[in-house]
Amino acid sequence: MVFEFAATASVPWSYLLYGVLGCVLPWQAGLLVDRLWWRPRRLERTLRAQGVGGTTYRFLMGDLKDFGRLNDEAWSKPLPIGCHDIVPRVIPFLYNNVRDHGKPCFSWFGPVANVAITDPELVKDVLSNKFGHFEKPQFKVLTKLLANGLTTHEGEKWVKHRRILNPAFHLEKLKLMLPAFSASCEELVSRWKEFHGSNGSCEVDVWPELQNLTGDVISRTAFGSSYLEGRRIFQIQSEQAKLFVGALQRIIIPGYLLLPTKNNRQMRKNNNEVESILRGLIGKRMQAMEEGKGSEDDLLGLLLESNRKDIDENGQPSQGMTMDDVVEECKLFYLAGMETTSVLLTWTMIVLSMHPEWQNLAREEVLGLFERNKPHYDGLSRLKIVTMILHEVLRLYPSATVFSRKTYKDMVIGGVRYPAGVFIEVPVLFMNHDPDIWGSDVNEFKPERFAQGISKASKHPGGFLSFGWGPRVCIGQNFALLEAKMALTMILQHFEFGLAPSYIHAPHTVMTLQPMHDCSLGFMMELTIVARFQPNGHYYISARNMPSKESRRYCACHTECVLIEQLASSDLTESN
Repeated sequence: MVFEFAATASVPWSYLLYGVLGCVLPWQAGLLVDRLWWRPRRLERTLRAQGVGGTTYRFLMGDLKDFGRLNDEAWSKPLPIGCHDIVPRVIPFLYNNVRDHGKPCFSWFGPVANVAITDPELVKDVLSNKFGHFEKPQFKVLTKLLANGLTTHEGEKWVKHRRILNPAFHLEKLKLMLPAFSASCEELVSRWKEFHGSNGSCEVDVWPELQNLTGDVISRTAFGSSYLEGRRIFQIQSEQAKLFVGALQRIIIPGYLLLPTKNNRQMRKNNNEVESILRGLIGKRMQAMEEGKGSEDDLLGLLLESNRKDIDENGQPSQGMTMDDVVEECKLFYLAGMETTSVLLTWTMIVLSMHPEWQNLAREEVLGLFERNKPHYDGLSRLKIVTMILHEVLRLYPSATVFSRKTYKDMVIGGVRYPAGVFIEVPVLFMNHDPDIWGSDVNEFKPERFAQGISKASKHPGGFLSFGWGPRVCIGQNFALLEAKMALTMILQHFEFGLAPSYIHAPHTVMTLQPMHDCSLGFMMELTIVARFQPNGHYYISARNMPSKESRRYCACHTECVLIEQLASSDLTESN
């Protein structure tokens, strides 16, 4: 009887549970359908009614299939050597969208609207966060595995981190890092010299070489005397960046990063190892500072010193960075410091191989300032031609091809009302190749457009966006340019280079704008003959390591050398 009573009493509760589920499940299903179908459709109608064109929303996937298909088609065809009109190949979907629907235009990242804005004035408002309604899109699990540092923070946390990090990137502090830049570049030059055969020439795939160089530089400048441990972090973070790209392609799948896939397990393993090494390094450095041994003039030492001063000034430890914060900023040092500068140097060497007249001008400037001596800061700051070249390469081949922001409130941009949750895309690569901003010669390599500085290079003073704009402009831009100047200067001092026959011109985007294939360049070891006029009117001729005729084929700027070859009989001769 007891059993029968209990069973009978439980029946109403079962009905209640079924009733609740019967209400909740349809409600949740309705919310899901609204999010994945009705909301995007309403937004599409709203945008079109305001005169903004774009693609038609398709359930769940949006434009992702077309995006992948167009990339596959464009990336299967290399560009002609010397062609800098790279937008149709690198970002074919956006190129077609602007062509078909005008500017601005929208597309769909899954069920999320993505609006591309290319007007420099509107872009300035977006990047400066003029109205306080923007934030960066957040992929918290993924960014934590790679680097959850300054670039991903918002609000007060971003303000605090930027304030503490700023002193480490002041020019006076960067000058102290020049010996580290120089040491890494000297090792690169020495290694490349060893590659040369008896005829004085060789081929080098410069992309991995320059990645190793910038990883070496960041290891030295970030951790100083702990350089070897820093090298291990560089190796892991390099692998982590590649795994990150694979995970990013599947991020639209809910909960994908929580699945125990091989890729996800390896990312977590790498992250744990990097954080363990960093905690050990940071702990030892903090203990040394407490014992009064002082801080080293590297990024970690400068960061910890600035953090301590910030805490002392505010009187509250909670106002400074935590150990976790410092670990994440160190991870970001590697990601930003390695990828962006190696990309800049790689494209610079490729472009100078395509335009040997500018390689020759840059070399003449370098040798006029430094001879074959070690470059110093004062000389690097006076490199006008080299600086113009770097800026023009950054325009044509920016490391970051797009900046993204997300509206978290309803707002108006350029007379168009956008609701919360819309991605606002600033297509840097597209804008850097926009004739409305740069003129009809936009796809030509013309460093002279920067002769009077960045603000006067384009039709709009805010047209150059390769380092961003506003309060969130790249904090490491001076670091990157100084490192690039040092590396390019030392390469030009010792080598002439040109495109190898195997080179294929095929830029594409991964995390940054990278070469799709090997970047094989032909090198001629050291300058055989260097001739230039000096201010005193004398003509200096230097002859070193005379190459064979075959090796000169890699050198497109040896005309003067051929003409005066018979005059050079010693290492350095002087004539009027």
